Amino acid sequence: MSCGEKKIIGIGSSGEEGENHSRKSGEQQSSKSNGSIVGSCSVIDDRVLVDPKLLFIGKKIGQGAHGKVYEGRYGDQIVAIKVLNRGSNPEEKDALESRFAREVNMMSRVKHDNLVKFIGACKDPLMVIVTELLPGMSLRKYLLSIRPNQLDLHTALSFSIDIARALDCLHANGIIHRDLKPDNLLLTANQKSVKLADFGLAREETVTEMMTAETGTYRWMAPELYSTVTLRQGEKKHYNNKVDVYSFGIVLWELLTNRMPFEGMSNLQAAYAAAFKQERPSLPEDISPELAFIVQSCWVEDPKMRPSFNQIIRMLNEFLFTLPPLSPSLLEPDTVESAEATSNGTVSALSARSRGKFAFLRQLFAAKKTRNPQMSGLSGS
Repeated sequence: MSCGEKKIIGIGSSGEEGENHSRKSGEQQSSKSNGSIVGSCSVIDDRVLVDPKLLFIGKKIGQGAHGKVYEGRYGDQIVAIKVLNRGSNPEEKDALESRFAREVNMMSRVKHDNLVKFIGACKDPLMVIVTELLPGMSLRKYLLSIRPNQLDLHTALSFSIDIARALDCLHANGIIHRDLKPDNLLLTANQKSVKLADFGLAREETVTEMMTAETGTYRWMAPELYSTVTLRQGEKKHYNNKVDVYSFGIVLWELLTNRMPFEGMSNLQAAYAAAFKQERPSLPEDISPELAFIVQSCWVEDPKMRPSFNQIIRMLNEFLFTLPPLSPSLLEPDTVESAEATSNGTVSALSARSRGKFAFLRQLFAAKKTRNPQMSGLSGS
């Protein structure tokens, strides 16, 4: 065990998580039944469980509203260990255990190159989710580190396609992420790819009518998560996976501009401006019409007019193919091979098919803008 690491089952009352756990020692513990952990409201398949004796907690690398993330080890593997809060009363405990089980069950059933890899979970002595550790930083920290410079357009589009692919996978499996933002997007070690993390607010789409509105982070939240009057605490509101598409539109704008959305506004002011005044971040004056269309179609007010992530991926690839290629000296060897493999005419055919496929979206967008002059605010002009 390296200096600073704690064995997870040995934290006891000496560690910050151990203190939280000791307060719960008198509470009823979940039991094993039929090979699964059975909680008050949820079940976790024992096939996703890890042995807590093999988990070691190291330094803290992140913190959110519902827990802390540490660098650690699972056996001889370097991992990220997310330790979730247990709550301070029985009602809160039940709610947090249900949230934990949902997150574990969703993460364990979806696998994709652009989703952070799930390794396992344990419920006792701590509620823990173990994932791969990405040595790169979050997209938020990366953008801040290069500000005021902007990403190269190829890089911005490559990252955006990675994000769209991750969300396309989630939506194909009936999952809404609900908290898409640069803080939940992690760069790989070579900073060439992005992976989506943190399923803490994710939900299955079949139960969206039971979900609480105003969920997520205000600057990236879709307008339909609000009503025309202030929602009472705990009030429910129906919405679908197009809330992720709206958030993606904001993230795509950030990738293109490297600016904070709704600059100069507080979080609540940004939410009010987007939901009730139909305001959106200002698009750069030199942005191409094709790329402007993609951004605007993602954050358009009417969720039904927003494209699916499958369509977004096709549109982004179509636009990417129109750009001058990067100098071979700037490309990795495997990237050069990939470019050569696609330079046999298939790109032109794909581009032609894509133009036809998305013509209807452009027509719908133009028609909606004509009927609703307020949509002119989409461009921020």
